[in-house]
Parts: sequence; C-alpha cells; structure tokens
Amino acid sequence: MSDPVEILLRRTDPEVPVPSYQHPGDAGCDLVTTRSAELAPGERAVLPTGISLALPDGYAAFVHPRSGLAARCGVSLVNAPGTVDAGYRGEIKVIVANLDPREAVRFERFDRIAQLVVQQVEKVRFREVEELPGSARDTGGFGSTGGHAAGRPARQTASADEPGVTGQTAAQQKDYVAVGADRASDLRGQ
Repeated sequence: MSDPVEILLRRTDPEVPVPSYQHPGDAGCDLVTTRSAELAPGERAVLPTGISLALPDGYAAFVHPRSGLAARCGVSLVNAPGTVDAGYRGEIKVIVANLDPREAVRFERFDRIAQLVVQQVEKVRFREVEELPGSARDTGGFGSTGGHAAGRPARQTASADEPGVTGQTAAQQKDYVAVGADRASDLRGQ
C-alpha cells in the first residue's frame, strides 16, 4: 500500500472536525454540516461543511451521498458526485435533497451529510477524427444493455405536433424519456 496523499485543509469553522475515515479500507471520509436545516419532502438545500482544501495537481475530490442516509431517510445529493477541482479553494458545500415523498428530514450541526473521495485524475487531450473505431457496443445508449424494461413492448413514438416534442426524429426519441421542464414536474421519485 502506498503512503497517503497529503491534502492541505483549512477550517472555515474552527469547531468543525477534520474529515476522517470511519473504518480501515474506507474509500470516503465523512463530511459534516456546520448548519442545522430541515428539508420537507422534495426540498433541497446547500449545506456548508466548514472546510476548504488545496488538492495537489492531478487530483480531484468527489462528494458522494451516504448510503445510510439514502436508505433510512431518502436523502441524496443533487449533483452526485459533486466535483472539487484541484484549483478550488473555497468552502466545500453539499447540495442535499430529501427524496422521501412523505417525511421531512432534519440535520443538526455536525451531522454527517456526505462522504469525500479523493482520486487521482488524468488530463486528456482531445483529437478530432472523421470516424471513431468500432466497438461491440457501438452507439447503444440508455438501456442498450437491458435491465428492468428489457421485456416491455417498444414505446410509441409521438409526432412532432404533440406537446413536449421538439421535432426530433424517432431514432433520437427512442433513447430517452423526456422529463418536463416545468416546475410542476414531480421528480421526487427519480
């Protein structure tokens, strides 16, 4: 096993605990909130963690949901995983969402709300080509490997005159199901 990577940390709240791993072998260390908050069903909030980092070049930190909060309370992160770039020096904040359709969830100061995974990341250089090499999957996208809807009949393709259709071809529409862009759309079960 290699030596741990040293990460510079600054507390923006002097009382906040330094993130730590709960068990040997854990990939993520716990992040806590420095502010109390209550989220009604379907609500979200941006919660401060009280820490800022200076990651070395070639590394990024990723903010992941906590499985226990997801299972017990229906809490997840809106942009999971959130990305903390090596050049970012501001306080890490976590966008939590209460996906439970009935129960509110309450966070108290220093409750664990997420976990932070630090990883080495590669820099890439893009090279444009006329054609990409073939592969076994080729252009198969959403649902192309089967899953819970594999045995269902094909969905009817809507015409371009129907509400919510933007003139896409039938081939373009078959790879996804559009979600309404209006605020009345119920996304709590997503």
